[in-house]
Amino acid sequence: MFKKRTLTLALIVLSQFLVAFAIAQNGTIRGTIFEEATGETLIGVSVLVKETSTGAVTDLDGKFEIKVAPGTYTLQFSYISYSTIELTEVVVKDGEVTVLPDLLMAEEASELETVVISSTVIRTTEAALMSVKRNAPQLVDGISSSTFKQIGDGDAASAVKRVTGVSIEGGKYIYVRGLGDRYTKTVLNGVDIPGLDPDRNTIQMDIFPTNVIDNIIVSKSFTADLPADFTGGVVDIETKDFPEEKIFNVGISGGLNPSMHFNSDYISYEGGSTDWLGFDDGTRDIPTGGRTDIPQYVDFVSNPNGPQGQEYQNILGGFNKTMGGMRGSNLMDLGLSFSLGNQLVRPNTTWGYNVALTYKNETEYYKDAQFNLFGKPSETNQFELEPLERQRGDYGVNNVLLGGLAGIAMKKGYSKLRLNFMHLQNGESKAGIFNFVNTNLGANFEAAQYNLEYSERSMTNILLAGDHLFDNGAWALNWKVSPTRSVINDPDIRFSRFRLPNNTVGTEAGLPERIWRFLEEYNVSSRADLTRELKILQRDSKVKFGGSYTYKTRDFDIQNFQFPTGSTRFDGDPNDIFNDENLVQQGNINGVRYNPGFIPNNPNAFSSNVNNIGAYISTEFNPLEKLKAVVGLRMENYVQRYTGTNQNGTIVLDNDEVLNETDFFPTLNLIFALKDNQNLRLSATRTIARPSFKELSYAEILDPITGRTFIGGLFTETTNGGQDVLWDGNLTPTRINNFDLRWEAFQERGQMVSVSAFYKSFDRPIEIVQFISDPGSFQPRNVGNGTVLGLEFEFRQSLGLIAPSLENFSWNTNVTITESQIKMSESEFISRSLAAKEGENIKDTREMAGQAPYIINTGISYMNFAKGWDGGLFYNVQGPTLNFVGFRNQTDNFTVPFHSLNFNMNKSFGADERIKAGFGVQNILNSKRELVFKSFQAQDQIFTSLAPGTEINFRVAFSF
Repeated sequence: MFKKRTLTLALIVLSQFLVAFAIAQNGTIRGTIFEEATGETLIGVSVLVKETSTGAVTDLDGKFEIKVAPGTYTLQFSYISYSTIELTEVVVKDGEVTVLPDLLMAEEASELETVVISSTVIRTTEAALMSVKRNAPQLVDGISSSTFKQIGDGDAASAVKRVTGVSIEGGKYIYVRGLGDRYTKTVLNGVDIPGLDPDRNTIQMDIFPTNVIDNIIVSKSFTADLPADFTGGVVDIETKDFPEEKIFNVGISGGLNPSMHFNSDYISYEGGSTDWLGFDDGTRDIPTGGRTDIPQYVDFVSNPNGPQGQEYQNILGGFNKTMGGMRGSNLMDLGLSFSLGNQLVRPNTTWGYNVALTYKNETEYYKDAQFNLFGKPSETNQFELEPLERQRGDYGVNNVLLGGLAGIAMKKGYSKLRLNFMHLQNGESKAGIFNFVNTNLGANFEAAQYNLEYSERSMTNILLAGDHLFDNGAWALNWKVSPTRSVINDPDIRFSRFRLPNNTVGTEAGLPERIWRFLEEYNVSSRADLTRELKILQRDSKVKFGGSYTYKTRDFDIQNFQFPTGSTRFDGDPNDIFNDENLVQQGNINGVRYNPGFIPNNPNAFSSNVNNIGAYISTEFNPLEKLKAVVGLRMENYVQRYTGTNQNGTIVLDNDEVLNETDFFPTLNLIFALKDNQNLRLSATRTIARPSFKELSYAEILDPITGRTFIGGLFTETTNGGQDVLWDGNLTPTRINNFDLRWEAFQERGQMVSVSAFYKSFDRPIEIVQFISDPGSFQPRNVGNGTVLGLEFEFRQSLGLIAPSLENFSWNTNVTITESQIKMSESEFISRSLAAKEGENIKDTREMAGQAPYIINTGISYMNFAKGWDGGLFYNVQGPTLNFVGFRNQTDNFTVPFHSLNFNMNKSFGADERIKAGFGVQNILNSKRELVFKSFQAQDQIFTSLAPGTEINFRVAFSF
């Protein structure tokens, strides 16, 4: 009996081995089927391998998988009322996955027609996305994963720059149509999440490797299912659920800037042992532990040997003694990446997973950086601007980013579930040495200034989502829940000045100061969408409705210490300030001591929370055969509460409402199909821009490097002994009406041309205004109503029309020209009139802050699929843009056009092109990033000047 069982078990094991061996010899065919008319995936398409009579049916994502022995096959795709497709020359290799290009099925009256194509001649990798763009209810542009593969872009920031009308600020953040962060929004998998800077609407794009992204879609007009708080565009990054093939990639990248790297003048300071991982190890911890009940100098003087006196001395001695940076050589930029993903097919169930890790360590060195303040002279016949503060010097920056992304998805029948986890860790260290000159209000002096700063940021996000089809696809339910935790700590910001030439420290030059900033924010976003397919006027239509709920809460605190130096004398070395012998003690009560600026009232300690409830209904139907109408209405109830106090403690808020608005946002999108490949679009919508947490606060946030201070919008400003109110502290949202008209024509191989006109009206837009009573301070305020009128021209054209030899070259161009106008508030108009110069005509209108008068994006790209080459030369410039609004003697300042010329080249090598290498040169023209003060008949004066230099970068990626 035992021998029989052993023999049976051996036969079972052998049979399983033989089955596994046989399967191992097979290859896999995977693909996705789209409907040509709409760009949507088709469910239930029959896929047949003609040589083996085996096949599969597409699932709820339009995807299929078939396992066959190695060889060359013909696949037949059939679906009721659609033309049958035969795809020939499909090559399957031993143990490998063959991923077919996206296939489009066209609806036909006759079911007998068969379209035969060869897999070796398919080149339209963007076919499905172009179909989506042509038939989308709103203006959209985008880029898909199939293009990522061929172009070789390593991260989303590099890839999205190829999308029409999109520009990248600082290599990370997206701007659409030249509108800044306030009017552009980034979402991940359709859900709003905060980035490493939760005060931004956009998340930094360089953290997402392209091999985990399915597509990036940019919506330039509004539909009711989108969040209402955008105007320029919504950028949606969709990560992969089920990788088409096994992913196992390792990459390395680097950058060399001759003006920045391996520079012996680079400035840094000794931090913690974990700075290279993007977080502090405790070296910069606050000596008080963050308490507010700490002893003060009067407690020490009254009884130096008492408990409070001893604690005072212990805290004082606990401050890190380093106050100045040191010169020394720095390294070049370095980046590492790793990604792993695959899908596992089981009976009736498919599993997919993705894992990605990113590490970047970058340094910057700015020589002769300038941060200045200028004002108008009081005399009406004097035109040239007068310097108030001038700051010039060098500073170094070390920025570390560590990111991780992991996701798992399960698909069974007509349901799909996904769970994603993402964590980002960022640490940025700065050290600067400046020469500071003050000529403001008669306090003329020159000083040597030293700055040290560290910012530690982290963001952790979880996404749980589900997609379900009911009633044979007539009903679709999509739901998402996404909690996020964001933390920002700026531990031990250090500032000191020595007045020259005698190296004295005094109040007029600014006492030594240490600052700790703490921010913790929790964000929970959720939404559910229900779609019903039906017939209206006997034509295919759909009705969509749903709701969303977002809850945010933020705790913020700034604790700052000033250090009167008493009778202590210094030799100009900032690292001597906190030497033990200089500190106040029992025998030296006139030494260096600390003075906490956050006691007894701290406007920089506040809590805020937001509840945002949204609901919408939208219908998409064809009132005429060639006319599609998308009509919707969205409602959002937005309530923001605040707990905090003003500077002197006369106003105390305890979870009081500072904003409570219920708004309705109608949307109308009309698409008239002039031809199969041409559309005329008309869009009329309403959107909103709301103040951020810090804007709707009493906070005063100093940027130690520039010396500029952000002042919360709840503060009021008056002049003339309080008689004239310049700002009443009532910061309200901006409501925007948007009108778009667009003609677009789509051609083969992703070529297209479009001409657009748009008009936007802004109800009391929020702009950053200079604070009159405190030069160098800036505050968000509502200004007068505004309008933007613009024209946009864009095209993508192969140069093969000039000569066949240029077929692999294409010319991409996007030009936007706008005219903006703001109706000044009464207080702004009066202040400008009072400061007017002889011969100056003050109008009650001006241009809008943040809106560029023109934007040019153009480039020549080269792409050779057969040889694995891709490259391009790209140019971008944005016209002079009003940055900060002037008041009274404070004048407007504008950005200076930055002429960005960049070159990139990528090459694939080896068997199956598993090695990808890239080379690039950024800022070839060596342009500077500058902002200037402008005034009537006066020479422009520098507000900010930074020279980023020219950088040469490389990247190599290996696929295993």
